[in-house]
Amino acid sequence: MGKQEAAHIVWDWNGTLFHDNDAIIGATNAAFVELGLEPITLERYRALYCVPVPKFYERLMGRLPTDAEWEVMDDVFHRYYAEHRVRCGLTEGAVELLAGWRAAGHSQSLLSMYVHDELVPLVRGFGIEPHFVRVDGRTGPSGGSKAEHMVRHLEALTGVQAARTVVIGDAADDAVAALHVGARAVLYTGGSHSRASLEGVGVPVVDTLGEAVEVAGWLAAAA
Repeated sequence: MGKQEAAHIVWDWNGTLFHDNDAIIGATNAAFVELGLEPITLERYRALYCVPVPKFYERLMGRLPTDAEWEVMDDVFHRYYAEHRVRCGLTEGAVELLAGWRAAGHSQSLLSMYVHDELVPLVRGFGIEPHFVRVDGRTGPSGGSKAEHMVRHLEALTGVQAARTVVIGDAADDAVAALHVGARAVLYTGGSHSRASLEGVGVPVVDTLGEAVEVAGWLAAAA
């Protein structure tokens, strides 16, 4: 058994495997309308987006939203997103990459901050669930970091070592979560962050999921 055989990828969902930028921006702007804020472009969103999400709103509003404002915005966001995600599909090449990684004898799982009970049927509907040894969505309140969720996710996996695990995501928080558990990370520019904001994290940044998988293989083999 070589190091290559022990390689594991933890995939992010929104903005990574699931190309939902249009639904995300539409939902964000629907939430902004509730507070009388101006709509935001995809470019500005990708330049300013951060986790926890209330900090993102602070960058736009000049202050943190109140608890009441956050509850309203969060509710509107998720209602709008649920209505419009049906128009979104998987990122180009995602199915082939998942199948190829699995066929090569590696393992992979999915960890998302999207609501677990909505995530699982969505993944299943695309016919890709068999490629994953585990699929986890968020089960607690929204707005937090992925780091503690990553701890629980890896603890639930059998025979997976953090040192030979690579997280592939589109947000700086994906890299923070990976480093929190001693894993590696590759960040993809096609989702919620601009290349400039991702490059400040200090992990490899790529423009396609194909490149992300290739770099993940190198990182896992070098562990």
